[in-house]
Amino acid sequence: MDNPTGRIVSLVDSRNGARAVVEVDAAAACPRCAAGKGCGAGLLQSGGRRQIEVDVPDGITPHVDAEVEVSLAPRNLLQAAATVYGFPLTGGLAGAAFAYALALGDAAAAVAALLGLGLGLVVSRWRLRQGPCLRSFTPTIERLC
Repeated sequence: MDNPTGRIVSLVDSRNGARAVVEVDAAAACPRCAAGKGCGAGLLQSGGRRQIEVDVPDGITPHVDAEVEVSLAPRNLLQAAATVYGFPLTGGLAGAAFAYALALGDAAAAVAALLGLGLGLVVSRWRLRQGPCLRSFTPTIERLC
């Protein structure tokens, strides 16, 4: 996926530094999404354009209606994917393994896997709502176009 470009809609001054609201076309940033063969991350969003709030790094002076390139560090993207998918997957596998270790049978293993999956979803959601975790997944303006 390429770094998307967008247009600054407004500037926000927050406690964590300067931020900007950028309107991006998510499908245009990813050729697979534009072809309808993407990962499905945009299935729940309506319309092709959406507004996101991004950090403005030092040394960049944005203005409203400026075209910018937005990016998320690859390490943070991997960490986000591991948090969103890893906790539920681990919970589901651990629940099934626990039921099989106790020789409870297939039906109990399926129920335990679903319970583990649900617990993993709760842990994942809780983790993502933590301030430091959420701030590490905030995109930044890479450069002015």
